[in-house]
Amino acid sequence: MLTIFVSDLHLSAERPAQVELFFNLLNALGENSSLYILGDLFEIWLGDDDDTPPNEEIVANLARYNATGGRLSVMRGNRDFLYGNNFVDRTGADLLEDYTVIELGGERILLTHGDLLCTKDVKYQAFRQFVRDENNQREFLSHPLAQRRLIAKQTQTGTKASMLEKDDFIMDVEQTTVENVMRSHDVHTLIHGHTHRPQDHEFEIDGVRHQRMVLGDWYEQDSVVYWQDNLYQRCTATELLDLLAN
Repeated sequence: MLTIFVSDLHLSAERPAQVELFFNLLNALGENSSLYILGDLFEIWLGDDDDTPPNEEIVANLARYNATGGRLSVMRGNRDFLYGNNFVDRTGADLLEDYTVIELGGERILLTHGDLLCTKDVKYQAFRQFVRDENNQREFLSHPLAQRRLIAKQTQTGTKASMLEKDDFIMDVEQTTVENVMRSHDVHTLIHGHTHRPQDHEFEIDGVRHQRMVLGDWYEQDSVVYWQDNLYQRCTATELLDLLAN
């Protein structure tokens, strides 16, 4: 079975080429494949009633992939953490926990979006805790969609300004946090996104080799990691489509 990992697609009407590319990938995968979307599939998701184009079309294509026999798993990101039961029912997706362990080729693999690993960014972690609070989410979702869009736009403006003030290392993962998380989940391989810094990192924990595989974004890279025949491979979505066609 072909297993595909993607993250940080940030799909929106402003980037129609990436939306079309994602639909083409879903159509090409079909049955006997597993697709793991590790957060930020959407540029923003303001609740299950968010019908901002092309959200409805994306949901329909996810449902079609699931209906054709593909196994769909979706993780919340920092842009689309408001998935609810309606999204799950409509897409048929398995909604993953912030830290999820799967098994590939007899090995335990830890999946996460990646933002929880950026513990040097104290302000972001405080913001994350606030917006992930169930009471705060209920309060936000009680507002009309138009008001939620306005709140989100104001928040994004503030977030972008804050990012300009931060050093790059603050917004990257903290190695000590990575090691502690991998120890606690008893894994040797970690796959995540969020940082938009695709690279394979190898290091030792307690004298044993570990690896951290970082997924790239789809702003410029259409980054994909896939697992087949007991090997991990990196490529672009375009390259994977060519492989599937041959």
